[in-house]
Amino acid sequence: MKRTLNTLIILVLAIGLFNATSTEFDKYDTKVAVIKFKTEVIDYGTIEQHSDGTRTFTFTNEGDAPLLITKVKTSCGCTVPSYSKAPIMPGDSGELEIKYDTKRIGAFTKTVTVTSNAEGGNKILKIKGNIIASK
Repeated sequence: MKRTLNTLIILVLAIGLFNATSTEFDKYDTKVAVIKFKTEVIDYGTIEQHSDGTRTFTFTNEGDAPLLITKVKTSCGCTVPSYSKAPIMPGDSGELEIKYDTKRIGAFTKTVTVTSNAEGGNKILKIKGNIIASK
């Protein structure tokens, strides 16, 4: 009988604590950054060997918290990213510059993985095109 009474008291206290905790979470507003790219695929089309391989991905922070890009990783060493390390404030835009080495002939498709504090985790972008021999 004493054991049942102790178990019942512990159960009532536990339920009371869980109810108090859940109302505490409702008091805080959670702000998140949301990264929205103008396009997620850049098509170089058909270009000549040794031509300019620089292209730009434009994005906007559509969230309500500052956006911070922490890392940009490419699928090979032939693609070099360049981006701002400064936070992008809500409503502001930024650019991610990609330079592809155009000395290789033939079709290519490469990925660029953007790691940030944005909602949804990593964002995967693509570049593609075809390089022909220069005349």
